[in-house]
Amino acid sequence: MIGKWILSPSLLSADFTCLGEQIAALENAGVDWLHVDVMDGHFAPNISMGPQIVEACHRISSMPVDVHLMIENSENYIGAFANAGANLITIHIEASKYPSRTLQSIRDVGCRPGIALNPSTNVDKIMKLFPLVDMVLVLGTNPGFSGQTFIPQVLAKIAAIREENPDGLIEVDGGMNTQTLPAAFQAGANVFVVGNAIFKHPKGILHGVRELRTLC
Repeated sequence: MIGKWILSPSLLSADFTCLGEQIAALENAGVDWLHVDVMDGHFAPNISMGPQIVEACHRISSMPVDVHLMIENSENYIGAFANAGANLITIHIEASKYPSRTLQSIRDVGCRPGIALNPSTNVDKIMKLFPLVDMVLVLGTNPGFSGQTFIPQVLAKIAAIREENPDGLIEVDGGMNTQTLPAAFQAGANVFVVGNAIFKHPKGILHGVRELRTLC
């Protein structure tokens, strides 16, 4: 198990009336990445951010921008997100007709590729893609909205991926908080997307990050 773990706050939970200030607070608190959830209202039942938000993050922060594409036809948008300043781009196995080709195109434009799977998708669907990716993203909730409850059956999936991919990055997105993050860490995850537990912490962003950092 890799000792150091990565904290990637989800901007889906941010207050967009003061996004710049909140990103600065995250950077000052010592988070590692910024996570941008992109949804199109088709693959995921919500509409969220696009390349403009990625460009803003890249312009005002030195932190890597971790882009999670929950969209159909993701292959058509790789260039736009790369040009906007994405460092990592993750696509969904369930929404990709030609995942190998799309993952290679992500690497070709200078970004790190990742593959994601929904809670109901079997790990076998992505194992052949492990040599092509820098990260596997496991959704801990169904795609669409922040604030959902973590699905505990996902822990077995994380453990299975870690067994097959002992040195890689395994990201968990959905339902992460002070109760669920340690269990996901023990299962083998080492990148954590956290939203409300940081942005809606009663004492503010800094306290939310510090609370999480003491857990593992």
